[in-house]
Amino acid sequence: MLKQTFLKGSCAIRALAFAGAMLAPAMGNAGEVTLKSSDGSVNLVGEFLTFEENTYVIRTALGELRISAARVRCEGDSCPVFETTQADVIIAGSDTVGLGVMPLLLQGYAGYLDAEAIVTATSNESELLAELIGEQGFGDPVGKYLVSSTASGDAFKKLLDGSTEIGMASRRIKPAEARSLRDAGAGNMISPQQEHIVAVDSLVVITHPNNPVSQLTTAQLADIFAGRITNWSEVGGEDAPITLMDRQDGSGTRSVFAKAVFGNDGPDQLPSAIVQTDNNAMAAAVNADPHAIGYVSYAFQRGAKAVPLVNECGITMVPDAFSARTEEYALQRRLYLYNRGDKLSETSQSFLDYALSADADGVIAKSGFIGLGIARRPMPLDGARARSLLDPNADAFEGGVMREMLGTMVDYDRLSTTFRFNTGSSRLDERARLDMARLVDYLGSQPEGTQVTLVGFTDNVGAFASNRDLSERRAVQVLQELQNASGGALANIELAAAGYGEVAPSACNTAETGRRINRRVEVWINSPDA
Repeated sequence: MLKQTFLKGSCAIRALAFAGAMLAPAMGNAGEVTLKSSDGSVNLVGEFLTFEENTYVIRTALGELRISAARVRCEGDSCPVFETTQADVIIAGSDTVGLGVMPLLLQGYAGYLDAEAIVTATSNESELLAELIGEQGFGDPVGKYLVSSTASGDAFKKLLDGSTEIGMASRRIKPAEARSLRDAGAGNMISPQQEHIVAVDSLVVITHPNNPVSQLTTAQLADIFAGRITNWSEVGGEDAPITLMDRQDGSGTRSVFAKAVFGNDGPDQLPSAIVQTDNNAMAAAVNADPHAIGYVSYAFQRGAKAVPLVNECGITMVPDAFSARTEEYALQRRLYLYNRGDKLSETSQSFLDYALSADADGVIAKSGFIGLGIARRPMPLDGARARSLLDPNADAFEGGVMREMLGTMVDYDRLSTTFRFNTGSSRLDERARLDMARLVDYLGSQPEGTQVTLVGFTDNVGAFASNRDLSERRAVQVLQELQNASGGALANIELAAAGYGEVAPSACNTAETGRRINRRVEVWINSPDA
């Protein structure tokens, strides 16, 4: 039994939400209901009249209001209750994926099938039901999808007990979770058939819009969340205590944040931290408190102030779509969908195929997240990269390599596609498999005479000359894999490989996280019509 409800997130509805909230104390009808949206922008109280054509009709002091869309939840004994059949596909896990990506992804999938998606919020918080009706809504039902958004850890628990077919995670599966599922007959959870990267994301440190602090070092951020810095004046702000906002244990968002800020040995959550249950609640709480600091997924900033971070090497990191795609921002993560290898219906497989295709890129971008599509960015001589190559303290040999790189890159743009290898391995990682196929498609659409150079880089561990040789070998390896993947489809493209070793780091080499970012192969492109 599910209560069907809908969201309309327009400015007009926000105004009505305010009016409804003001009217709430005056209303005591037996048929009183409350319509709420997950992001807090809608909070209407009124007497329930009817539910028709996917629309709630309620009576308030402003008159009859009709509310429809996909995210409001009806609370109250008088909310309509409708019989519903068992969902064809159950999807559970991360609220970041479930609330941020899945509603639009399901609607996009419906359009892909020439169907209409009727998305309803159930009586359970952060749960939605999407029914797809074929022939643009005039045909037969195509499938029902129930999405339950809680935390990433729940994805693997429910995959383990068989109560869900698709798990959503804002972090990669942990080894213990993968082993438990393997032992239960679910297969290899990190195989390409069961682990799927659907988008990339940056965690954004946010403060109140009026907070004068313009940036924080990563050391200051760690001290704030460890309780060593407790007043804004200690980081250049006003003399006021810091209100610390955090996420609950088990949240994939918190897990990624803590690991990025503290490494593997971070402190326990501070007792003084105010725990928020999801990204929407976090953004709302920070926006309401002028002294608050928190962190949210890239798509959930909602007017809060995004704070750039400065790492220990002095590199300023600004969260944007390009740095997210290249995975060179400090608070970076991948968003995953997982499935068991022994239990996957054709309906679920079809949805997964769509979610991982280029057809889904548009709806992922519309949701505020960053899809795996390829972006292109110039590398100008007055940019930060070029300036870093003019280091006056470099010795003659290293300086020569820097000038060589500078002389080459001036003729190229950089694509966001960036290949990385599994640690200690010559095999490309799980993201690279997806990127290779997309790169082949992208380059296949470029004009004849386009020049593409695969450019390798390393961390600074080892001798400079040896690192340059390694970077060249890695670039050649990716070039060969690109040629193999294309099957001869890139005959009109001039392909080359180069390596510059440890110059132009994108992150600090002081920790493994930064060294992994620096071990990469970039894709540079020069098109005749660029």
